Amino acid sequence: MSSLNKRQKLNDSNSNNTQPWVEKYRPKSLDDVYSQDHTVSVLKKNLQTSNLPHMLFYGPPGTGKTSTILAMTKELYGPNLINSRILELNASDERGINIVRKKIKNFAKLIISKPSKDDLEKYPCPPYKIIILDEADSMTSDAQSALRRTMEKYSNITRFCLICNYVTRIIDPLASRCTKFRFKSLNNDNAIERLKFISKNENLNVENDEINNDFYKNLLQIANGDLRRSITLLQSASNFSLDGPITSARIDELAGIVPDVVITNLVDKISNKNLNEIIEFTNNNIVKLGYSASAVILQLHDYYIINSNSDTKFKNNVSYLLFDIDSKLTNGSNENIQLITLLLNISQLY
Repeated sequence: MSSLNKRQKLNDSNSNNTQPWVEKYRPKSLDDVYSQDHTVSVLKKNLQTSNLPHMLFYGPPGTGKTSTILAMTKELYGPNLINSRILELNASDERGINIVRKKIKNFAKLIISKPSKDDLEKYPCPPYKIIILDEADSMTSDAQSALRRTMEKYSNITRFCLICNYVTRIIDPLASRCTKFRFKSLNNDNAIERLKFISKNENLNVENDEINNDFYKNLLQIANGDLRRSITLLQSASNFSLDGPITSARIDELAGIVPDVVITNLVDKISNKNLNEIIEFTNNNIVKLGYSASAVILQLHDYYIINSNSDTKFKNNVSYLLFDIDSKLTNGSNENIQLITLLLNISQLY
């Protein structure tokens, strides 16, 4: 092997080792996409005819929307044509009308070149380009309106794939021009299977890996079913657990989860209605340790609303307090003040 080939192989290996696992284990084909059987089956049929419509992918984050369209484009064009046939934009960064009028329109009207004979033998190589607009629900209404005409005018040589979390934020005239594909939250079994595959591939030492799935269930619960966030947390935990197994406690710490014992003690202080104890405990065990108010609110919600045996009136009152404080935090209020206010108000309900 020549020195040039050895150097290239080493560079490829280093690049693969330093790559984020989210990208490293992104599906390479539609067969690798988990839990979206209906969407995958429809797209595979479209691949056979190579006649794709404009598409709208929507659903919760981390369910494989971007991965699916990227995997499909690889099967459509192959590695040689994908750079010239695909334009991928994050609409949350490039969301104004000028982007539609310039960047998107200029790419949409480009005449495509003919694929080589080798590419035609291996891939369908349909005679159109694809523009992927990720987070399209962040685009302004004016930009979405301007996009309608571009989609119609250049549909013979350009297809669009809009990706969003909230389909209601896409204007009706734009949504009606697309075939909609709903991406559901991942099935726990499929997600756990994928996480186990990554753990095995990376030679991770995970607690009770062969005994049960509690570790992976906890990981998915923390990430709210978001497989992308789960993989990121797993990679972060692997970097901090070189001297022992990766534990659920390590995942909780990285995710900023407040320990259960702290929440239990906090609830005890609240039920005793001693205002000074509540303030002192909160400052020493939550604020000074850097836990976020949002994390505390979520865990108090689980404690009082989901797991508590309290009466309906009490739960309703606590729900209102949690909603009110969460809204204020979203609008930029001081975390510490709002958290203390919440805890004192809950104590008055006892």
